[in-house]
Amino acid sequence: MYTSAHTDSFTRDNLPDKALWPELKFDLPTLAYPERLNAAHELLSTGKPDRPAVIWPEGQWTYAALTATVNRIARVLTEDLGLVPGGRVLLRGRNTPMMIACWYATLKAGGVAVATMPLLRAPELVKICDKADVTIALTENILMDELSAAATQARNSVVVIGFGEEGAALEARMAGKDRGFDPVDTAQDDVALLAFTSGTTGAPKACMHFHRDVLAMADTYAAHILAPNETDVFCGSPPIAFTFGLGGLVVFPARFGAATALPGAPTPEALMDIIEHAGVTMLFTAPTAYRALLAKLDGRDISSLRRCVSAGESLPEATWQAWFDQTGLKLMDGIGATEMIHIFIAAREDEIRPGSTGKPVPGYEACVQDEDGNILTPPATGRLAVKGPTGCRYMADKRQARYVQNGWNITGDTYHESEDGYFTFIARSDDMIISSGYNIGGPEVEAALLAHAAVAECAVVGVPDEARGQIVKAFVVLAPGANGDDALKEALQLHVKQTIAPYKYPRAIEFKKALPKTQTGKLQRFKLKEAPCE
Repeated sequence: MYTSAHTDSFTRDNLPDKALWPELKFDLPTLAYPERLNAAHELLSTGKPDRPAVIWPEGQWTYAALTATVNRIARVLTEDLGLVPGGRVLLRGRNTPMMIACWYATLKAGGVAVATMPLLRAPELVKICDKADVTIALTENILMDELSAAATQARNSVVVIGFGEEGAALEARMAGKDRGFDPVDTAQDDVALLAFTSGTTGAPKACMHFHRDVLAMADTYAAHILAPNETDVFCGSPPIAFTFGLGGLVVFPARFGAATALPGAPTPEALMDIIEHAGVTMLFTAPTAYRALLAKLDGRDISSLRRCVSAGESLPEATWQAWFDQTGLKLMDGIGATEMIHIFIAAREDEIRPGSTGKPVPGYEACVQDEDGNILTPPATGRLAVKGPTGCRYMADKRQARYVQNGWNITGDTYHESEDGYFTFIARSDDMIISSGYNIGGPEVEAALLAHAAVAECAVVGVPDEARGQIVKAFVVLAPGANGDDALKEALQLHVKQTIAPYKYPRAIEFKKALPKTQTGKLQRFKLKEAPCE
């Protein structure tokens, strides 16, 4: 490990024991990073000053304008808010120009970015604040309420500063700041971001990624699979708080001096609007969104598109074919993980095999293993295992030993590997529900339901759904006196929406007299998945 620039050593102190890290591979020449590396400075220095960096429906920033904005925010963080190298900054916002600038500013100032989903509620934000030991938070003004509520309950005193509106606190502070800022001289293995896994069961898991990891996802997947250039325009729907969105909408375009285009709203119509308005060439979204876009193609000009990336959930072959039939574009499937920072198995456009995810991205290697960790000779089906220049480092979490085994990252997916090296998704190895690209932990939804007076017991599973891949379904045993009718179903759905992030609510609810359990009282979710719907 190199000499850290972090005067606040919290993240380095909470790295897992080195013996529990995955084996890291830096076989590509482009992965030989210098000892001193600030990812934000490196990314912002790539684009030509007068080239467009961020485009949105009402305007755009050049790289010069983006850098000036980033520098002013960095000055606010360090001069006004007391950020020191290594300090954590919670970021809460939609995909907006200011959210991107705040992310860059945090890294450039030597801080550790803790980006959060806009839909998270106060109880979820409190867990993140406490886990990351956050003391500074930057939030879009329209998302202030939940974060302010969380700040009053957090272990530390959290300073919350709003942005995104004329006269907002952050913009007001920025107005008096100089546009220059010298990047903190961070080490390549200083922690740059804490990425919280979505749908975490139990205590939230924070994945620790270094400055070099931020660049590595671009220098592997983007460089070798997408092959972008400075004339490209990236766009998509995944939130920047997801590393899928962070790569596709922030890191990849900047690494190649290209632009990112942000839709005005998270809707298919808004996505179509910005594709036309900005001449988008690289599109990133989930299979669910591509299915929704198919219904919006009439009268639209999407001729600028040349790469369409699909990730976040399994890509059905039928969706791939429907998109190709109507657009002539091949959806580029990929599997990534928050633990790995981005996509590690995919296929170049000319190597796509519909129904298969692809082959290991240059810089990575993958295999399938049995439950004992033995590598299986293809053709074979087993646990997907991967290693490369990035890998899982959970912050102060005993689950590190479960994800990393014998130097391999065990992703929790079951895959088939063909004789010629193509990997095809079979199923998730655990009970995580993947719906419309969101990972949803069943126990978290169960906990929300159990807080309702009408619920005595409940179990939550994922069931197949043509539009969303899976939906959340709840099986509920009612408390005495409760009436299991449609009105109660709606009340329970509303209750969950108001308790945790709304996208996690059960779209289907079935009332049961009892739940299947083992003799020791353990819930048998697999029986609920197999049971016919009532």
